[in-house]
Amino acid sequence: MKIKILKGAMTILFMLNVVACSDYVDVVPENIAVIEDAFETRDSAERFLATLYGYLPAYENANANPALSSGDEIFVNTNVSRNWPSAILAQGGQNVSTPLMSYWGSGSISNLFVALRDCNIFLENVDKPFNLTEDEKIRWVAEAKFLKAYYHFYLMRMYGPIPIVRENIEVSEGVDAVRVPRNSVEEVTDYIVELLDEAIADLPTSIADEGSELGRITAPIAAAIKAKALVTAASPLFNGNADYSSFLDSDGNELISTVYNEEKWVRAASACQQAIELAEANGHSLYQFTDALPTWSDTTITKLSIRGSVTERWNPEIVWGISGDPVTTLQNWAQAKIATGLTGENRESVQSWWSPPLQIAEMFYSDNGVPIDEDVNYDYAGRYELTTATDADLYNITPGHETAKLHFNREPRFYASIGFDGGTWMGHGREDDTNLLFPQALSKQKSGKLDAQRFAASGYWAKKLVYYENVQRTGGATGYSLRAYPFPAVRLADLYLLYAEALNESGSTNQAHAWIDRVRDRAGLNGVVDSWATASSDPTKPTTKDGLRDIIHDERMIEMVFEGQRFWDIRRWKRATEFLNTDILGWNIEGETPAAFYNVISLGTYKFQSRDYLWPISERDIITNNKLIQNPGW
Repeated sequence: MKIKILKGAMTILFMLNVVACSDYVDVVPENIAVIEDAFETRDSAERFLATLYGYLPAYENANANPALSSGDEIFVNTNVSRNWPSAILAQGGQNVSTPLMSYWGSGSISNLFVALRDCNIFLENVDKPFNLTEDEKIRWVAEAKFLKAYYHFYLMRMYGPIPIVRENIEVSEGVDAVRVPRNSVEEVTDYIVELLDEAIADLPTSIADEGSELGRITAPIAAAIKAKALVTAASPLFNGNADYSSFLDSDGNELISTVYNEEKWVRAASACQQAIELAEANGHSLYQFTDALPTWSDTTITKLSIRGSVTERWNPEIVWGISGDPVTTLQNWAQAKIATGLTGENRESVQSWWSPPLQIAEMFYSDNGVPIDEDVNYDYAGRYELTTATDADLYNITPGHETAKLHFNREPRFYASIGFDGGTWMGHGREDDTNLLFPQALSKQKSGKLDAQRFAASGYWAKKLVYYENVQRTGGATGYSLRAYPFPAVRLADLYLLYAEALNESGSTNQAHAWIDRVRDRAGLNGVVDSWATASSDPTKPTTKDGLRDIIHDERMIEMVFEGQRFWDIRRWKRATEFLNTDILGWNIEGETPAAFYNVISLGTYKFQSRDYLWPISERDIITNNKLIQNPGW
């Protein structure tokens, strides 16, 4: 695009007065008169690059990142969340006039088409700074291409077909040129891959200056997003989805493929393999906790390895950590009130309301590594009955504590991820793993409902998100001491499970087992084939494509719990209607005795219609751009 300084500025100003760019797709650059100043020097161009990073959607913000609490992983009590867009969305409140948690056009949290416009401005002008070295320019261009690809991917995942923004529109082209149509998901995917392949070739494979550059994009990050984009495009929502047979552009072309193509999974598997090889070649590996005291049990160490894969900042498993969005608020919200010496005055330093529903607690496997409703040795029918922990349960449940059978004989990821009444909570100032603090969740107890807002509605806490050395201080200087960590946008375990999924779907079921087993091994479980053969009512399940698909889905939902992956996974699998049309279940937290507390109650209802698989485009944007086709059902 040619930069038109004063002459072009007046044209753009007139165009924007007549028709706001947000009414269409914002690909017309603003402030033409100062663009040359923005690229006069290396420092000014670097600030523009930082602006491109600044468009990354907020990961830790529950009302900006729909994947956190707009699904079924977390329920925040309604005294707190009644007016939260995320809560309204989870219970069927999406609308077309002002879409909730939108990233497209009018009324959006952040219009990512503005981000794409600015990526193009950067790419068109980065060669102008007189003191920018060639190596710097190559890297910065690659970073901008990655961000451009990622913003396309983020929009595609939400909206399906979107307009591809290859370049900005010349000011001389007029208002009608701004009215751009949507491209098909296949076209968008190919463009994302094209950009990422170009970026991967020129990005550094690792960060050399960790003191100042952690969080900047590397080749392994770009390869990981390429893998995610191709897996998304190969999944049932976008691959052979007959529900969209009438979803056509103005020329009658399909916007989402209605014919299944297994080659998409082959392509995704190749991308996953590339991402894994690139990550491992540059030092990424599954996290293992290594700072244990000699007296700590293997059980404790395994659980800290699981928790630390997320909370140990910049650990080798983190392929992409969002450094500009450190996890602080979510830790406070997920922390159960377990400290000694809590009073009405000092207990308010943690909110303690980030609460997984009962369904999430039931999702985890038994200690035999299979679903609890498949384990031939697990008392599934009696799981809500009460029993008392003994010394044999010491490292997971406080001996002498009466709790539900559901909490016994579960896999390590359950105990690492879920805080519950009587469940041990490693850390929080305690180093003796035989004498740990634990939630006391019955009504009027210290972890229970003692005020109108700061309580876990289901009786559970998302312990996995809390760094183990965080402490709620109750003596002297009160407050909550926490250690922030970057939000884990991509972990190596995520890539392993995506690879297993792509292998299975492309016909290589037996090859997929090893990649699942790597994740299970870190979680203290035997391999899938052995576990199902010895403990499941369906012993051959891992040997079939359909059976292993179910297992991989379960493994992803368990391993990636609370990390914002399930929300997108159940959509691309076309399983959201299965999970999101149910009662939100929890324990009766008003109960003052175990017998009263351990009764399952409904906290509300999730609601999801087929139209909710894709976000609506706002009515204003549809009306003002006659080339846009609204998503089905809206």
